[in-house]
Amino acid sequence: MTGRRSGYSAGLGPRGAAVWGAVLAGLAVVLGAFGVHTLAPLLGSERMAVWETAVRFQMYHALGLLLIAALPRTNRLAALLLLVGSLVFSGSLYVLVLTGVGLLGAITPIGGLLQIAGWAWLAVGLARDRWPAADGDTHRA
Repeated sequence: MTGRRSGYSAGLGPRGAAVWGAVLAGLAVVLGAFGVHTLAPLLGSERMAVWETAVRFQMYHALGLLLIAALPRTNRLAALLLLVGSLVFSGSLYVLVLTGVGLLGAITPIGGLLQIAGWAWLAVGLARDRWPAADGDTHRA
């Protein structure tokens, strides 16, 4: 490794949160269109409603990541919780709809809890004059 930085950042600082937010938002649009134009004729209304829930919650949390990226101090733990929560919540619902394996529905609440924790941690950071960071360090707002 030469120590040269690549042109992108997959971490969860401001740039990474923005990148992940944009990727999740773009994928939500693609998956929503795929659901409406390809899956809707093949699935019943109940399974299609599950797909739409996954897309909607993915978009909500993508926007949350973009919000975190726009803040004066990035709350890395909140970003991580929203990202992983979105991947687990929406991802398990997508796989559930596509495979019909009902056991996957048991994983979905874990993603939901991670999402709730992410929003709660963001609220804590916004309410305090010091931003809690995932590494335990604090930053003045």
